[in-house]
Amino acid sequence: MSTLFVTEAVMLAIYGQLLVPTKPVEYIIPYKTVLELYELKSSDEPLMHTGPDDQHVRRKINELIQYFEEPLNKKKIDRALQLPWAKSPSIPVGDMTIVTILNALDTAPYGELFDPVETELIMAAQRIEAPILTDQYELIQRIIDASIPVQVYDIDDFDFALEEPT
Repeated sequence: MSTLFVTEAVMLAIYGQLLVPTKPVEYIIPYKTVLELYELKSSDEPLMHTGPDDQHVRRKINELIQYFEEPLNKKKIDRALQLPWAKSPSIPVGDMTIVTILNALDTAPYGELFDPVETELIMAAQRIEAPILTDQYELIQRIIDASIPVQVYDIDDFDFALEEPT
C-alpha cells in the first residue's frame, strides 16, 4: 500500500529525495501543476539561488516534461483530462514511486486567500483525503490560519510524513 501525497509536479524536479522514498509513495499531481513545468522551463527568472542549482533544476524539469510526453504516459494523462476530477492511470517514476495526474478544477471556494494552483492542491487533498506536500511555508501558514481541514507537510518533514499513519 502506497502512502499518498498531493503535491506540485515541480516538487519532484526540485527535491530528488521524493523519487527515492523509503517505502512506496503515490503522488497525486493536479494537471495545472504539470502545465506550470512548461512555464518554468521557458522562464528567465531564476528558480534556485545559485547558478549550478538553477541549471540542475531546469534539467530535471526538462526530464520530467519529456517523461510525461512519452507516448504511453501522455496517453494516460490525456485520459484523465476527459472528465473533471478524473485520475490518470498510475505513471511509475521510480522503483517505489508512482504519479497520478488529477484533472482538478478550481472552483474558487477559498476566495482571495489562495491562487488557482493552491486551491486545486487544497481541493484535491480534501477530495482524496491525502496530505499536501509543499516547500511553501507561506502556503502552509495560510492553510493553518484559514483553518482549512487538510493535513499539510513541509518537504523538510518528508521522512516524518512517511512514518505517519494515514
